Amino acid sequence: TPKMLTRKIKLWDINAHITCRLCNGYLIDATTVTECLHTFCRSCLVKYLEENNTCPTCRIVIHQSHPLQYIGHDRTMQDIVYKLVPGLQEAEMKKQREFYHKLGMEVPGDIKGETCSTKQHLDSHRNGETKADENINKETSEEKQEDDNDYHRSDEQVSICLECNSSKLRGLKRKWIRCSAQATVLHLKKFIAKKLNLSSFNELDILCNEEILGKDHTLKFVVVTRWRFKKAPLLLHYRPKMDLL
Repeated sequence: TPKMLTRKIKLWDINAHITCRLCNGYLIDATTVTECLHTFCRSCLVKYLEENNTCPTCRIVIHQSHPLQYIGHDRTMQDIVYKLVPGLQEAEMKKQREFYHKLGMEVPGDIKGETCSTKQHLDSHRNGETKADENINKETSEEKQEDDNDYHRSDEQVSICLECNSSKLRGLKRKWIRCSAQATVLHLKKFIAKKLNLSSFNELDILCNEEILGKDHTLKFVVVTRWRFKKAPLLLHYRPKMDLL
């Protein structure tokens, strides 16, 4: 029967899944580490990563030099928290409005919009009503937002020439590539290994000006520190990894 299939669960029983390990409070602006999928309050995690590069829960290395680039807003988790904890979202929005008013600043549009849209969403569910035109408008706005957010081409780009300087490896058919400045040397190693059908990208070294590059260096970092006053493209060489004693 339906009564047998329905079981009430106390909020206390699931608190461990919707609270931040750093502040022990309910998740606010939930942000997830892409490497291990552990979630924290964004402000707590950003503050923690100012001096650390590992996950606060499992201690896995997020990124050697740029851990903040490997965390992301978890909207689904935040929606769950707001729906489970009565009054939490209203209280948080009120705190944010008071914060901006205290500084004499206008409340950002995203906070205003989120408060309004969420209130309408909750009211419609509480009343048991769902209007078709509202759903259509919501889907249209989401599609427009996806169109506006071009994550792959709007960031800074780097032109690269990949040359082989070893007789043990063959050269690439297409050695000129263009990619995001946030890509790392490790990404290039994986790209070359795939093109050359190597068993592992760990078999490669990538060099700039005859200097071996660290796998976690971003291309932006390489350009600024080793190719700053030279013309594009950025010239990089690859070779079989050399074991240094």
